[in-house]
Amino acid sequence: MTEIIISVGDEDFSARLTDDGSPETVRKIVEALPIESVARTWGDEIYFDIPVEQAEENAQATVSKGALGYWPAGSCFCIFFGRTPMSSSEDEIVPASPVNVIGAVANPDGFKAHGPGETVSIRLAE
Repeated sequence: MTEIIISVGDEDFSARLTDDGSPETVRKIVEALPIESVARTWGDEIYFDIPVEQAEENAQATVSKGALGYWPAGSCFCIFFGRTPMSSSEDEIVPASPVNVIGAVANPDGFKAHGPGETVSIRLAE
C-alpha cells in the first residue's frame, strides 16, 4: 500500500494505491510519480493523462465510489466520485470501458467542487 496526495486546483486529497488487484499497474504509476496533468471529466469522474502504458490487469467493468483506476484504453488515471453517464446509480459506477482498480480516495465527495481544465497532480505522501 502506498499513500499518495492527489491535488486538484488548490485542494489536496489523501488516497491509497493498493496492489491487491493490479500490482504491475500500481508499480508503474509509483515509478512515474510525481505526475502533473490537466483534469477532464465524464459525469462524476475526473480523469487525466499519465505517462504510463499498461494493458488490462484484472480490469473491472464497474467500480465503487471513491475508487481510483487506470484506464488502459486511454492511458489515464481515473477518480470515481459518483455516477458516470453509463451508471444507473452511485452504488455501481460504470467506467467508459474496464479499468484496472488501483486504490481509493478518502473523501470522494470533495471532487464534486472541481472540473475540467484544472491542474491535477499526484505525489507520494510525506
